[in-house]
Amino acid sequence: MDGGMLLALILLLLILAIAGVVYRLYQLRSAGAGAVIRALPAREGLGWRYGVIRYRDEDLNFYRLSRLIPGPSLRIDRQDAEVSARRAPSSGERDLLEPGSTVIRVSVGDADYEFAFDKDTLTAFLSWLESRPPRRARRRTRWTPRKR
Repeated sequence: MDGGMLLALILLLLILAIAGVVYRLYQLRSAGAGAVIRALPAREGLGWRYGVIRYRDEDLNFYRLSRLIPGPSLRIDRQDAEVSARRAPSSGERDLLEPGSTVIRVSVGDADYEFAFDKDTLTAFLSWLESRPPRRARRRTRWTPRKR
């Protein structure tokens, strides 16, 4: 293989990689709501990850914008999630988060997360969470295993 062919192959691979990144970002931004999330415990102002959340019937999927691997970075089951606190961004977070954001603490089993939402996204999240059916009324399909 001569130098020209090798250069053309490297250039082709680079173009395909850039096209893949652009497609992933387009795919994420075209559906879902923007959110900023961090796992707790975290130091003040650190650990925030930008991404997109998508709601499904029983769970919420969070896709980090900086992650190129397909699939969600975090999946939260609606039945296990509880909002445990709400606050305004601290002084160290105001530069990172959108003006007017509200930070809510969500407990999911033993894990705790903080979500930073604007007014509309917060309303959508709380509506989705509060509209969950009781555990006994959970719809079963042939793919939903029976919990005992």
